Parts: sequence; structure tokens; C-alpha cells
Amino acid sequence: MIRLLKWLLGIVMALALSIGATIGYVELACTGDGVSVEQAPAILPPEHHRPVTRTFMTYPEWHIVHAYDDYAQVISDGDPHDFSFLRAVSGFWSSLCATRKMAESFGPVDNDTNLMVYTIGFSFTAELALKAAYEETVGRVFATLRGPSRAALDDLSADQARRYATFLQQVPWYRWDFAADASNLRAQSTSATRDRERAIALGLEYQAKAAYARVIANAVSAVGPDELTLRMIVSGAPSGALAAYPGVIVVAEHEQGVEIETPRYRTLTRLLVDMANDGADFVEIAGNTEIMFTALAPAALDGAVHAFPRQGYRDTRSLILVQVADLAAWLRENPGYVEHIHDY
Repeated sequence: MIRLLKWLLGIVMALALSIGATIGYVELACTGDGVSVEQAPAILPPEHHRPVTRTFMTYPEWHIVHAYDDYAQVISDGDPHDFSFLRAVSGFWSSLCATRKMAESFGPVDNDTNLMVYTIGFSFTAELALKAAYEETVGRVFATLRGPSRAALDDLSADQARRYATFLQQVPWYRWDFAADASNLRAQSTSATRDRERAIALGLEYQAKAAYARVIANAVSAVGPDELTLRMIVSGAPSGALAAYPGVIVVAEHEQGVEIETPRYRTLTRLLVDMANDGADFVEIAGNTEIMFTALAPAALDGAVHAFPRQGYRDTRSLILVQVADLAAWLRENPGYVEHIHDY
């Protein structure tokens, strides 16, 4: 037991040192060129401005969302050890480096944002390292003993992973009911060896996540969640047409366009695509004239800030930076490519 504890402690220390070194590299090497890009004067009042650097610094958190989606895709007809956990982790830190460099071209990234990104990066890396350590060893053995035919809990856990990945597109991870997933695994487990192993291994994982989620939820409740809406200026569409979109509130009319309030996150992406297809153009979003989005295509798109292939899919994700004024035209000219528009 003492030897086992020493072994586990050594792994934890090695992991912490590795992540610490990675953060140090990002701090030293992933910086801007010192030349700040100037934005045009904003139309919206200051209280509705959000830092332009946030359009870049929101991506690392979404990389984690995308990683869970990739994982769900891989295990939909494969096993967890078929997923490259190392690739998912390295993708987080490499994309953070690329987006941080771009962010600092528009101004310094605030300490709170840096702390948030490093915290989720540490958690994501530690989680996938532990999961890889199990699935690449013990999990692989039980999958091999099972044979080519999937067990009941292989399919159930794949369905849980898919629903969780979809949930994350609009709702914070700590609101997911991990305890219910663990309970469903126990309820639907058969006498098959693979099912018993999945019920125990994933059950322990879900219970640990449920406990951690309660800690995070309490911390968030103490400081309050991020705002769920933002303001923008839209041209080329009358107020009545804009008010007809779900969740959109018309605030005022300006010489440059109509000021509206909209939901954020994945709902905003769908709204912007619908508005663009209906002929609207975007003048300013949250006081900014630049915005980044991710697009999916067979290969990396020209001018991408960063690009890499997705696991489980036969396509490539590209991070694209455009002027807000050019966003609608890009959406109309490239139908079906946009994945997520990163607000601030």
C-alpha cells in the first residue's frame, strides 16, 4: 500500500510539474508582437462593451467542449482507448498558444481570464491523463476480453457521452447530473464482465465529477455567472424582422443600424447564421469590430489562425478571424462551414 501511494504521488507530482512547465511556456512564448490593433470607435455605450481579447480567449474552454464531442464520436462505435487523449490535451495547449498570441495583438489579456484558462487547462489535462492511464491499460484489457461485440454499457456510456457533449454547447459542465449517469450504469449493467467493469470504473469517475461539480457550482454562485446576453448593432433588417427572432430584443435604432440584445453561446451562432441568410449585416458586436469563429471543412481554410483535424470525424477545424462587418458575407458565401461564433 505504501509503495502504491508513493507511485501515485510520483505520478501526480510529475503531472503537476509538466502542466506547470507548459503554463510557463505559454506565458513566455505565446505573446503578442507588441503592436496593438486599433478598433473603430464603438456605437454601443461602454456598459455593453466586452474586451475584444475575449473572442480569442473563449476558445480554449470550447476546445474542451469539442474534445468531449470528439470522444463521444469515437466511442459511438469504438472503445475509449481508440481516442487519443494526448492529442486532445496537446490540442488544448497549442490552440491556447495560438489564440493568446492573437489576443495580445489587440491588448493585454487580463489576469482573471488567464487564471480561468490555466485552471480549466490544468483540470482538463489531469482528467484526461488519469482517464488515459486507466483506459489504455485496464480498460483495454477488459475490452479485449469482451471481444468484438459491444456490451450493453458500451452503448449506454456512448449515449451518455453524446448527450453530455451536446449539453455543454449551451450549459456549464457542472450542471450536468453525473450522479444520474452513475445510477443508470448500475441499473442497466448485466452480468457480463465488461458491463461490471464499466459500471465500476465509470461510476467512480462520475461520482468524482459530481463532487467536483458541487464545489465549482458553489464557487460560481459566490461570484455570479457570466452574463447570458450581449448587445450588437445590425443593419439591413427592420426592427420588426429582428424582433421576430427567438430571444432577440430590439433596444433602439441608430443611424448605423438597429441595436438588439441576444442570447450568447451556441444559440448566438444559430441566430447570426439565420440573420445573415435573411440578408442582415453586422456592424458591431459588444462594442467590437473583430470576431473569431470556428469552421469545419475537409481541409484547413485559408487565413486560419489555427487549424487541426478532429478525432472521429473526417474534417478539420479552423479558427478564423474576420471583421464583424464581413461576418455575414462570409456566412452567406460559405454555407454549412461555421461551427461556433466566439463572442466575448
